[in-house]
Amino acid sequence: MNLNPSRWFPSTPGYRFPEIDLLRGLAIAMMVVYHTLFALVFAGVAAIPVTTGFWRVFQLATAALFLGIAGVSLSISASRAAKYLDSRGLARKFLWRGAGLIAAGMVITAVTLVLVPDAPILFGILSCLGVSILLSPLFFRYRNLLPLAGWVVILVGVLWLPVRGPAPFLPLGVYPPGFSSLDWVPLFPWMGVVMLGIAAGNSLYPAGERAFRFPASLATVPPPLLWPGRHSLLLYFLHVPVILALLSLLVPGFTEGFLAAISV
Repeated sequence: MNLNPSRWFPSTPGYRFPEIDLLRGLAIAMMVVYHTLFALVFAGVAAIPVTTGFWRVFQLATAALFLGIAGVSLSISASRAAKYLDSRGLARKFLWRGAGLIAAGMVITAVTLVLVPDAPILFGILSCLGVSILLSPLFFRYRNLLPLAGWVVILVGVLWLPVRGPAPFLPLGVYPPGFSSLDWVPLFPWMGVVMLGIAAGNSLYPAGERAFRFPASLATVPPPLLWPGRHSLLLYFLHVPVILALLSLLVPGFTEGFLAAISV
């Protein structure tokens, strides 16, 4: 049996793996479902327990899938970039990429501070991912310790979550009394999910190439199914305004309820 990975993917630089785009697209779809339900509850037009039970697990699974796939993609990107960049160039590449996501997260924070000042998005998923990317050169360097380190970060975060402290420590998982946010994704535990994603990418896609047999039936995925996963950042920015616009058109009383909620 010939297990040469080159049989299952092109060697063209920058080739995208459809399974990764599909999973990232699934995470976006799950995010759209959850935020649609949350918007209905926020506007007071539906009574859905979005913060407990099944939907709480659904929300956590969505974030874990999104960040885990981001980690896998980071591993692939780093492996490919290392073929033509030295360690300094690699660090610079991910410094700028992480800074861009942090800036995007700050824009979302600014908007929600105006619209929902009582529960703004403070260190949301883009900020968490941005910092993780910025720090990722350290993860690439100590790749053998990465699985253990990832689980340590997750466990520390899970055990740390009940701890309260000053607001400047929000990115670490510490929160002040009375804290409320529409989206808070602290580094502990969530950076650990990114780290585990990188570790998985190192094993499944060494040197940026697929090291496992891929079903031929999935090798020609229709482009529309891949599009969301290939434009996830754009969709992240656009999906909430689109959801709000559609609900305003389709759900009686939604606009009034939503405006009343953000004006409280």
